[in-house]
Amino acid sequence: MIKKPQIKFPSELRLDVVSKDWVVVAKGREKLLLDFLRKGKRKIIKLSSKICPFCQIQTQEKPIFGLNNSEEAALPDIWPPKRFADWTTILIPNKYPAFSPEAKIRETVEGELYQRLNAVGFHELVISREHDKSPALLSVERVKEMIDIYQKRYLELAKNSFVNHISIFYNHGVEAGASQPHPHSQLITTPLIDIDLRQALSNAEKYFKTRKKCVYCQMSAWEKKIKKRLVFENQGFLVTCPFASKAAFEMIITPKKHSAYFERIADQEKWQLAEALKTALYKLYKGLGDPAYNFYLHTAPCDGKTYDYYHWHWTILPKTKPWAGFEIGTRIEISAIEPEKAAEYLRKQ
Repeated sequence: MIKKPQIKFPSELRLDVVSKDWVVVAKGREKLLLDFLRKGKRKIIKLSSKICPFCQIQTQEKPIFGLNNSEEAALPDIWPPKRFADWTTILIPNKYPAFSPEAKIRETVEGELYQRLNAVGFHELVISREHDKSPALLSVERVKEMIDIYQKRYLELAKNSFVNHISIFYNHGVEAGASQPHPHSQLITTPLIDIDLRQALSNAEKYFKTRKKCVYCQMSAWEKKIKKRLVFENQGFLVTCPFASKAAFEMIITPKKHSAYFERIADQEKWQLAEALKTALYKLYKGLGDPAYNFYLHTAPCDGKTYDYYHWHWTILPKTKPWAGFEIGTRIEISAIEPEKAAEYLRKQ
């Protein structure tokens, strides 16, 4: 007779109601994970501000727009200037863009099988003045400057016929893909809509057609009611660890007001978003020893179609462990801590 094994920490499979992806919540590993993160194991690139290309902003491409303590910065007429210091947050073209603006999209097919498109689009950087302060350590006012530029540039870029999707994201740490230690976020426009967003749009539409309700609003209402996965709340936004977190300490920042389109955000809402984003990132910084992470925006495409059933939001995804063979082979992520325990821990930070 085979003896039934005693399972001390039973793991769970949880379904993401929007993406329909399953994730594994491996229980009982919280202490090991927290001990590892607190020891600050992430790789750190150190670069003196004296030779940092973003501190010497005059060595970069001519700025598109800038703010100086929330007021529009006066950009020099002649570029590059010998010195330019009157800015706190600035938008510049990427010197090494992944996408480049062209007159039109060109499509070719190889062997009736392989398809090519020229990578038409814009690739730009939003840079904070401080060399050694990530958004977690900036003031709410300075985080709002980033959001102001995100919105302003989004509205301008969306006017181009070859722009159907605008990705806004921030990489913090080598493990998260940051090639420069100086804090900066990026905007990339594409003529395509990525498969992750397309799937989320499709599933949100199906939910709305079936139940006549927004799935994100439903999730927010439930999280606000039970509070187990709630990390932070202000008048306009909820910060939660999602029920089916794809990584330990993942957080979602969701507007309470239903809207599919980030670019329609009002000024007061930008203040509230800045507070929520800064607070969430600081809790990661304090509680986990400044881990590597990405944060990124999911909002409805700007392709002229109607997506009122969708609900824009930001995702913060810490890099607590690399993908191994199981995750790569199955595309099922394993999280080493229950979202409920992650939220409880972050609330205390």
